[in-house]
Amino acid sequence: MAVREDIAETAVAATPRFGGLTVPAWQRLITIAALLVALALPLFLKNFHVFQLTLVMIYSIAILGLNLLTGINGQFSLGHSAFYAIGAYTTAVLMDRFGVPYFLTLPAAGIVCLVAGFLFGLPALRLEGLYLALATFALAVATPQLLKLSIFEHWTGGVQGIVIIKPDAPFGLPLSQDRWLYYFTLAILVLMFAAAMRLVGSRTGRALKAIRDNPLAAKAMGVDTALYKSLAFGVSALYTGVAGSLGAIVVQFVAPDSFTFFLAVSFLVGLVVGGVGWIPGALIGGIFIMYIPNLAEQVSKGLAWAVYGVILILVIYVMPTGAAGFVRLVAGRLNRLMSSNR
Repeated sequence: MAVREDIAETAVAATPRFGGLTVPAWQRLITIAALLVALALPLFLKNFHVFQLTLVMIYSIAILGLNLLTGINGQFSLGHSAFYAIGAYTTAVLMDRFGVPYFLTLPAAGIVCLVAGFLFGLPALRLEGLYLALATFALAVATPQLLKLSIFEHWTGGVQGIVIIKPDAPFGLPLSQDRWLYYFTLAILVLMFAAAMRLVGSRTGRALKAIRDNPLAAKAMGVDTALYKSLAFGVSALYTGVAGSLGAIVVQFVAPDSFTFFLAVSFLVGLVVGGVGWIPGALIGGIFIMYIPNLAEQVSKGLAWAVYGVILILVIYVMPTGAAGFVRLVAGRLNRLMSSNR
């Protein structure tokens, strides 16, 4: 018995930890393999497909931001399309009006959205559940209309929006614009996911999850729930704002009607499909909201959204806890199979 305990302790000690999270060897292998595939894909695909994959990564970053707020901290939001719009317009205005290089607009968009999310989170502290959802719904509905106001038209371009120039690959690299932006977005994606994993595994992440699970107990243990909930809103908005900034650069155009409430619902759908509270699920959610509407349209152009609804119902029926639950189920069965063969 003591020998088994020693072996178990040695195995746990030998397993690498990232940001306080234990990372099994098979997960590291899958991550490395996925990165290698992601690096090689653009070399074999046409520019349009590379463009679509870039949008998948952008949506994944936005869903990851929503996951930090809803899945990790337990605050429900229907307004993340507003932060996506703020990030996109920050980049578009800086590039179009001031000639700021595109890569410098990303931190600017992130900081602006961090402040906006934190400030919105302060009054939202008095709201919970459906009331918080209603407040964020109002934010999502109001933002496109505010961007059309004449007092902001000089900066936002009004209903006409802003057209920006797609950047070329630097240093004379033999890459098309779409391929370069794919690799640029991939680098940002890896950085944002790594930061999210470190945050979730840190003391701050444990405090956020404690507030989600039992806010009264967390407060009794000395956690400043007001501060952490506001910070969760700010960090979540930062992620979504960076995604919006990348979206503006890749699509080359921003307009108020591009950031409707339906975009916020799409982020929520991606979160649920990927798995609430599961960080890698954001990638699966991004794939879903990018490709499933196109698939539904190929099935029937006249009934595209009806087909989309049927597909979504089937996915939720098969995976009631999203892709996260499905992965856990498969991993559990594999572990039992491997244990029985020993």
